[in-house]
Amino acid sequence: MSSSSFSIDAELPIYGPAGSAAPPSLNDAEAYCRHLATTHYENFVVAGVLVPRRLRRHFYNVYAYCRWSDDLADEAGSAERSLQLLEWWGTELRECYAGRCRHPVFVALRGTIEQFGIPIEPFADLLTAFRQDQTQTRYGSYDELLGYCRNSANPVGRLVLYMARCREERFLPWSDAICTGLQLANSWQDVSRDLLKGRVYLPHEDRERFGVDEAALDQTSTPRNLRDLIAFEVDRAEQLLRSGLPLVDAVPRGLQGSIWMFAHGGLKILEKIRAIDYDVLAMRPRVTKVDQLRLLAGCLWRNAWRGEALR
Repeated sequence: MSSSSFSIDAELPIYGPAGSAAPPSLNDAEAYCRHLATTHYENFVVAGVLVPRRLRRHFYNVYAYCRWSDDLADEAGSAERSLQLLEWWGTELRECYAGRCRHPVFVALRGTIEQFGIPIEPFADLLTAFRQDQTQTRYGSYDELLGYCRNSANPVGRLVLYMARCREERFLPWSDAICTGLQLANSWQDVSRDLLKGRVYLPHEDRERFGVDEAALDQTSTPRNLRDLIAFEVDRAEQLLRSGLPLVDAVPRGLQGSIWMFAHGGLKILEKIRAIDYDVLAMRPRVTKVDQLRLLAGCLWRNAWRGEALR
C-alpha cells in the first residue's frame, strides 16, 4: 500500500467481521471513502481531478470498495485468511444490495448503486478474481490470463460505464481492452513484485516459446530471452490499450479526460519498460510524479482544445 494512513489490519478490528463500530451516517461514510480515495493511491488522485464534480463522490465510493477488496486479498497475511475475509466481504456486498449496510464503504456505496442502477455482478466479479489469486498463481496460456483479467480488471471499466450511463453494448469491447491492457502493463512492470507474492502472470506457453524457465524470473538482471518475452507481452498490452481508445470520444465529454488518463497512463508504463530495455528485474519501471503531471497537462490541453469542462 502506498499510504501509511490506511492499514487493513488497523481497520478490521473496527469495521471487520467482529468490528466494534456502529454503522456510520451517510455523510461520515462518504467522507471515509473520499479520504481513502484521495490519500491512498497517487494515480487515482491525478486522474480523479478530471472526474466531473457531480460524479466524484460516486467514484470515491467505488474506489473504496475496490481498495478494501484488494487489501483483503493481498494484505491479510495468508491465503486462508484472505479467503475467509473475502467471503465476509461478499456477504457484506449481498447485504448492501438487500438494503442492510453496516460498513462505511457499503453505507456510501448503496446510494451510488441506486442512483446508477448498478447490478451486483461487476462488484462480485472482482471478488471472484481476488479469490482466484489465493488459489491460482500460474497461467498456462494467454487466453487463460485474459480470462483472469475479465474478472480482475474489466469490471472496473464497466462500473465506470454505469456511472457514465453508457449501457450500450458497443462500449464494452473498448472498455475491456483498456482495462485488460492496463492490468497487463502493471503485471509486466511488477514481474519481481509478483514473484515475491508467489505469482507468475507470464503465461507458461509464452515462456516456453521464448525458452524462459521460472528460475530466470528470480535474477538480479533480466536475461535476454526474458527481455524478448517481456517485449512481446508489452506489444500485446499496447495493442489492447490503443484498440480501446475510441471509448474516449464515445463517452460523455465530462468523463473523457479520466478515461484518456487511465489509457495513456498504461501506455506510459509500457514506454517506461521499453526505456530500460525490458530489464524489469534490475529495476521497477516507474511512472513518476513529473510523468503524471505531464500526462495531466496533455489531457487538460486536449480538454481545453475541445472546450470540455469539469462540471
